Order: sequence, then structure tokens, then C-alpha cells
Amino acid sequence: MNERKKKKEVLKYSVGIDISKDEFHVCVSGIDSEQRVTVRGTRSFNNTSSGHAQCLSWAKKLNKEQVLMVFIMEATGVYYEELAWHLHLEKEHVSVVVPNKAKKYLQSIGKSKNDQIDAIGLAQMGAEKQLKQWIPLTDSIYELRSLTRHRESCSKLRTATINRIHANEHGRLKIKPVLKSLKSSLKHFDTQIEKMEELIKELIMSDPVLAERCRKITKVKGIGLITFAVVVAETNGFAAIENHRQLVSYAGYDVVENQSGNHVGRTRISKKGNSRIRAAMHFPALQAVKREEPVFVNLYERVYGRTGITMKGYVAVQKKMLELIYFLWIKNEEYDPNRNRTSGNDEPKLLFSQQPVEPITPEKEVVPMNTETTQDRLPCKDSPEVLFSQGQKYKKKLL
Repeated sequence: MNERKKKKEVLKYSVGIDISKDEFHVCVSGIDSEQRVTVRGTRSFNNTSSGHAQCLSWAKKLNKEQVLMVFIMEATGVYYEELAWHLHLEKEHVSVVVPNKAKKYLQSIGKSKNDQIDAIGLAQMGAEKQLKQWIPLTDSIYELRSLTRHRESCSKLRTATINRIHANEHGRLKIKPVLKSLKSSLKHFDTQIEKMEELIKELIMSDPVLAERCRKITKVKGIGLITFAVVVAETNGFAAIENHRQLVSYAGYDVVENQSGNHVGRTRISKKGNSRIRAAMHFPALQAVKREEPVFVNLYERVYGRTGITMKGYVAVQKKMLELIYFLWIKNEEYDPNRNRTSGNDEPKLLFSQQPVEPITPEKEVVPMNTETTQDRLPCKDSPEVLFSQGQKYKKKLL
């Protein structure tokens, strides 16, 4: 009898949280030695400071065995951050999963879709799986992420405004008040983008770690300050990245094959990752090939020669540049363009010098980093047609 009772003893509790702007639904589940998951309680709380405290107190009361308790939630916009921080400061085990991962798990166990069921499904997911503990952003990285994302929003609005001006100027009737308003908006977005870039640079230079890493990484042709800032901000300084393969998957550069029996479909990247990183790597890849950085040109030529598709060559360069940024960051080393000039197929770790680099100290002068805007984006006057013609020009050169 005692042995049967021992088998049913809860080994771990999992608290699934489905969170929204005003409230969040919570489910506490326990898993025993026979891997059976049982629901111990469900409840809703207001998404406020007092609601966060009430949730933690209630969950702890259900943990009568005083065993490990993990809290799992989805990365839903910014609504989860306050609760995750509250639990983190209380030294609780918190796991934050991307919505797509949670969605696939719920589909695999045949769950329907509503807030309470999502919380139950998340609790079961946390009980059955060993999820990584959430690592919160530092203040510098959080501020950097806010600045880079606001700059991206302004850039998108600027592009939309340019398109509207073009349509207004080439339409049957030119509505002058509308055109004047659009040009005023365009000037505002240009000012905002310039201001955000200045703030990003000031923030990076004020942080010794970011300043040192940025100085070293921006020596790679094509990678500028904005590219560096976006990649670091979106990966939390690579804090939760264990290897370059995980980084590739996180950014959506992992390859998806379409093959079954005799059928061989098109191979492509998944794009199920951080789209901001892929957007940030687009123009640096074009610049690296245009400026004939040997490693990236070799890779581009090899992929283009095999596939005959220009963009596949550039995507391969984007992926390799991202891996290079990661290796330079974790090793805190400078890029050495004199190594591995013959192949575009070697590991990124061979692309930089093995000689130790003397760390920057406050007494030493910091060498200015490369901040040319053309490395992160096209000049303001260049249009998509100019970009396309540059790609075609290089394509003709190869042929």
C-alpha cells in the first residue's frame, strides 16, 4: 500500500499561464513517478502587481509536497513581462516559450482553443518537458531593443509614405494638401530615424561590453552599428543561445526539405523565427558581396552556381554572417579577413584570428567603430529598383 502511494506522489508541479492584457488564466498540474499528469487547480487573476502576488501565493499553497514548481507562459507581446519579472525576482523557475512552439504542442495532444484550455495545455507541457529557464533582458539590452524596434517601425512608415507620395504624384489628380502632408510626414520619419540611430550609438558606447564587442564585430565588411544592435537586442546578447545551430533556427534560417519517395520538392528556409534578425541581415549580405569580402563572395558564387537563384546565394551569406557575429561575440575576438580566403564552406570559427585581443580599459582610447549607414541599409535616395539592378549587375558579372 505504501509502495503504491509512493508511486503516486507528485514529483514536480507545473503552473501553466495564459496571459492577456487585463487578466491571465492559471492551471497548476502535478506529475507523478508514473508520468501521469493531474490538474490540481485552475483560477484567473488580474494582470496587475497584486494579481501577480496572489497567483504566486495560491500556487505555492497547492505545492504541499514542497517539490520543484515551474511556471510556464507564452511570449505574448509584452504582456507577460511584468509577471515573468515578478516570478524571477521571487527566485521561481520561469520558462517562456514562443507561441508557435506552444501551439504545436497543444495540437499534438488534441486540445481545443480557449484561454483556460491553453493554460491547462501549458501546464501539461511544463510537467512533461524539461524547459529552459527564462533569462530576463538586462536594462541595457531592453533599452536597445526598444530603440531598434522603434527605428524599424519608423523605417516601415517612411517606406509606406514614400509609396503614397509616388502614387499621389503619378495619379490622375495631384491633391496638393495631401502631398504636402505626406512630405511633412516623410521629413518627420527621417528625423526620428536619425534620432534613434544617435541614441542607439550613445547607448552602445556608454556600455563597455557592448562598445568593445561592437568595435570588433563591425570590422566585418557589411556589418554596421545598426545590424549589430538589432542582432544583440533580439537575442538578448546570445544569453540563451547554446550553439550556432540553435541561433540559425531562432532566426528562421533553418532549412526545410520537401522530399518523399521519388518526389523532390523545393528546399527553403523555414522563416519560423525572429523576422527582425533576418531583415537586419539583408543589406549587410548585399554589401559584403558587393564589396567583395572573399569568404562571403565565395559562398555566394558556390550557392548561386548550384541553384541559379540569386536570392538563395544572398540568404546563405546572411546565415553565415549571423553565425560569424555569434562566434565573434562569444569568443570576444576580432574578425581577421586574412584567414580562410579560399572557401565559403568552412566553419565561422576559422574566420577570425586565434591571437588574443587585449581587452579595452577605461584608460585606453576606444577606436571608433564603423557606422556607415550603407552597411545597414540603402542610402535614403536609393529605391528598390536600384537595389534590384545592383543584384542583376553582379549576376551578369558572374555569368
